[in-house]
Amino acid sequence: MPNLIPLVGDLAPVRRVVELLLAAGGKPYMVGGCVRDALLRAPVVDIDIEVYGLGSRQIEAALRKEFGIITVGAAFGVTKLKDFPVDVSVPRRENRTGVKHADFDVQADPTMTPKDAAERRDFTLNAILWDPISGEIVDPWQGQKDLDDRVLRHVSPKFSEDPLRVLRAMQFAARFEFTVAPETIALCRTLSQADLPPERLMEEWSKLILRGVKPSAGLNFLRDCGWSKFYPELHAMIDVPQDPEWHPEGCVWTHTALCLDAFAKERKGDRDEDLIVGLALLLHDIGKATTTKKEPHDNRWHAYGHEEESFNLAPGFLAQITREVKLIESILPLVRWHAQPWELFRAKAGDAAVRRLANKVVRIDRLVRLDEADRKGRGSKSTAEPSPQGIWLTERAAALHLEDSAPKRIVLGRHLIALGHKPAGWFSEVLEEAFEAQLDGAFADEAAGITWLKERMDRRAV
Repeated sequence: MPNLIPLVGDLAPVRRVVELLLAAGGKPYMVGGCVRDALLRAPVVDIDIEVYGLGSRQIEAALRKEFGIITVGAAFGVTKLKDFPVDVSVPRRENRTGVKHADFDVQADPTMTPKDAAERRDFTLNAILWDPISGEIVDPWQGQKDLDDRVLRHVSPKFSEDPLRVLRAMQFAARFEFTVAPETIALCRTLSQADLPPERLMEEWSKLILRGVKPSAGLNFLRDCGWSKFYPELHAMIDVPQDPEWHPEGCVWTHTALCLDAFAKERKGDRDEDLIVGLALLLHDIGKATTTKKEPHDNRWHAYGHEEESFNLAPGFLAQITREVKLIESILPLVRWHAQPWELFRAKAGDAAVRRLANKVVRIDRLVRLDEADRKGRGSKSTAEPSPQGIWLTERAAALHLEDSAPKRIVLGRHLIALGHKPAGWFSEVLEEAFEAQLDGAFADEAAGITWLKERMDRRAV
């Protein structure tokens, strides 16, 4: 087998799959993303094989001789290998039957030609086939040229049958740093994301955040094709002015895009952590659209209160793309308090303020990551250096053991019971007062907390 595909892992299972399919009378081709990534000299993890001349049952019979398999619906004609990242499929015809995203009639058809089968694909760079036996590249839609030119271009008018492909263009532009062909942009302008379910939208937004090398390219495509209007909280940032001394990069939209580019260079590779910080960064300044004003006292642009306004607007965007409650709950405090690292640093705030901030955001380390990208998104050489407020806050949080957690309450209801009090409604008031005292630094361990509590209860008895 020619070594076009730089596989992650063992090539032997793929080679054996090809041999079994050939022996059964099929003509297998590598297709889609694995060929694209190989031609880009990028690592390939998932392998897609399209087989001509065999039906799904024949493919299953051939592969079952040596592999465990999973069938993904007879009509779709897709067979997955257990324990290996390999999908084997039959060419299929797709016809839209309604307005909803899932309204498709899909029929496997092993008699199709490679060109006809490739016509249903989204972009020319995903419509390239590779013959693993001869090494021949089959490229009926000139995808290799578009790869060389770094252009993202739709294959055919069938692109319009699945509007989700607009968001695929968004994340592909970000991942590969490709420009989008003018005719593709024009076609995308005619499409709508109505009826696309949140989970499908989230797939594409997640890839922008988690895999985009240059997220600004994806966001700017979204603006250029008019799809930013489907996300009014984001769309409203376009052309919102900022004070040029603090933001020489330009409007709020540009700032946000550059922040995400800076974030992309520092991702941790942890899906949840990167998604939380990335989405918080995307939304941290959306409130500037309604709070930005040129103040008469200095004739400069200000956005007083934009942090709270961003916090109020962020749930609207998040509700469009996800139903993950814990994810949303983790993002919103970062949006609300994103200016606090600078504010506390400037005020030379003490430990009590750091404890209170940790209680609000839970994860100061996430807030510092957001602050770092926010600073670097200002388009200035001076802000390209590490954030001084981030360094300061990290050191203070570490000293208090609060880098990645909120303060844990030391004084609890059981302590009141141990002092001889029966559970009552006033417990919550006293415990809340105790926690406030803890945040202020009145005590830092259980023994000191109990002493504080005894003194507090003595005062209550007077």
